[in-house]
Amino acid sequence: MTTVELPLAADFPKATVEDWRKLVDGVLKGAPFEKLVGKTYDGLKIDPLYPRARGVAPVVGRPAAAPWQIMQRIDHPDAALANAQALTDLENGGTGLALVFAGGSGAHGFGLEPSADAVAKVFKDIHLDAGIGIELQIGPQSRMAAIHVAEYVKSNGHDPAACNIRFGLDPLAAGALWGHSPDTWDEIVPAVTGAIKGLAALGFKGPFASADGRVIHDAGGSEVQELAFVLACGVAYLRAIDGAGVPLEQAQGMVYARLAADADQFLTMAKFRALRLLWARIETACGLTPKPLFIAADTAWRMLTQRDPDVNMLRTTIATFAAGLAGANAITVLPHTLALGLPDPFARRVARNSQALLLDESNLAKVSDPAAGAGGIETLTAQLCDAAWALFQESEKAGGAFAALQEGLFQSKVAAARKARDANIAKRRDMLTGVSEFPNLLESETAVLKATPVALAPYGKQKYNFEPLPPIRLAEPFEALRDKSDAALKGSGARPKVFLANLGTPADFTTRATFAKSFFEAGGIQALDSEGFADPGGLAAAYKASGADLACLCSSDKVYAEHAEAAAKALQTAGARIYLAGRPTDAEPALRAAGVTGCIFAGGDALATLQDIYRWLAPN
Repeated sequence: MTTVELPLAADFPKATVEDWRKLVDGVLKGAPFEKLVGKTYDGLKIDPLYPRARGVAPVVGRPAAAPWQIMQRIDHPDAALANAQALTDLENGGTGLALVFAGGSGAHGFGLEPSADAVAKVFKDIHLDAGIGIELQIGPQSRMAAIHVAEYVKSNGHDPAACNIRFGLDPLAAGALWGHSPDTWDEIVPAVTGAIKGLAALGFKGPFASADGRVIHDAGGSEVQELAFVLACGVAYLRAIDGAGVPLEQAQGMVYARLAADADQFLTMAKFRALRLLWARIETACGLTPKPLFIAADTAWRMLTQRDPDVNMLRTTIATFAAGLAGANAITVLPHTLALGLPDPFARRVARNSQALLLDESNLAKVSDPAAGAGGIETLTAQLCDAAWALFQESEKAGGAFAALQEGLFQSKVAAARKARDANIAKRRDMLTGVSEFPNLLESETAVLKATPVALAPYGKQKYNFEPLPPIRLAEPFEALRDKSDAALKGSGARPKVFLANLGTPADFTTRATFAKSFFEAGGIQALDSEGFADPGGLAAAYKASGADLACLCSSDKVYAEHAEAAAKALQTAGARIYLAGRPTDAEPALRAAGVTGCIFAGGDALATLQDIYRWLAPN
């Protein structure tokens, strides 16, 4: 059989960057090219086009074609019910369990009781030496859970070396979260290294200490800040274990990392790849032969929304896709209803099956580091490495991770990133689908389980204090307005309303009326549509009949020039608080004199406008 090559592109001239730029400039119509250049919250530049990166090697992560562990979050406060959930997960595709104990950095209000009895109940009928992964997410208040797990393994006759358990010891993340510590780092080290050496002596292979970047991500921090914090914590634990007399070659496998994966696919992929390169650099500096770092991923807490929570399924799927392609060894998908409460069986099943689909049907694990050679991701990976290493060096100069927290080094940088992020969310530049964009005021109530959280005694005295890094969710400011709307509906039977005062024909007003509807309903203010009006008297009568508190003029600039001022005067006489959909123009002073309170437009501070409306509504 003869193979015939068909060079389909041979008759076309080779495309060049210059040709592309000419086409782009035609679309920009005089606008600067820099308009297409994006920036991360670390100030890293993202160009619109990259050439192929040649001569690069894949970043070594998981063994070739090996799947990541499908971890299922086990956090029900009732240990017997948690056991039932764990068995269901393992019987239906889960390959690991993330045991989240109360007081842990990622507990988010729930978690297992850190007692020997609870551990025994959770592990009932689970074969810990059958190849499943176990990860402990614990805090100082639940630190004894690690010992209880070890004792359970030994007492039940399991070989510790055959159990794949990551013990998750991480006092640095807990201190960062709380903003205080009862002990100095020198006092913490013997307790941590003593526990690690004791577990290793029992035959457990680890890893034992977790360098957890989620605390930075959950607090609104950037990718560079998360990476630098993980490096600082990882090095602190590595030094501590080495100082306790454990050879560095052995200590190397006792530390692992945990990162948050969010819905920014390329940035998440670059972050995971960057961590492997950065950790290899640290290993080399220690005189060690680099070995692939075990990286566990949690889908990001901060991206979850309470409103329209089904959209969270899309967010977590993208995050899992990104982390999986970038070589994460284990992934825990936060169920899409977690921000509302303890997830029910359906939410847990979706979290599990989304991973199974990506592995078994999309075969994502079959290609190692598919991003290798992709110019955009390679460039972003390198930028993250350089910036994260610089910040890591700052923390080292401060005296290490604990000292850097005491100085507020990480906290100040996280605060700056969060401030910038909050501003973009308020202006809807960073869109939250289902919350700040495309809100659904008619969504049904989402089912979650009822459970009483485990109560833990405070851990130690708040002896050494510094700025805390509490977790946030990006949607909270808009959700607070939706809560006010729900309260109004419950109390009076009606939400706040805005009458869309459409002027002219549908061709004139539809675009801005659609924008205005999404704008106001993002704050829980129900938008009442209308037909186009030309007569100010008819417009005012329709407004009065609607029962709305507010009115928003919607039309084209051309129609505004002819009719907006008269329409505004009629609406003001009818008692409306008036907004206009569109950017301010030279006519703004006249429109304000006619009664227009303000303009709403893309890039404007939607959150501030909506909050101002609720303050105005409050006396009414």
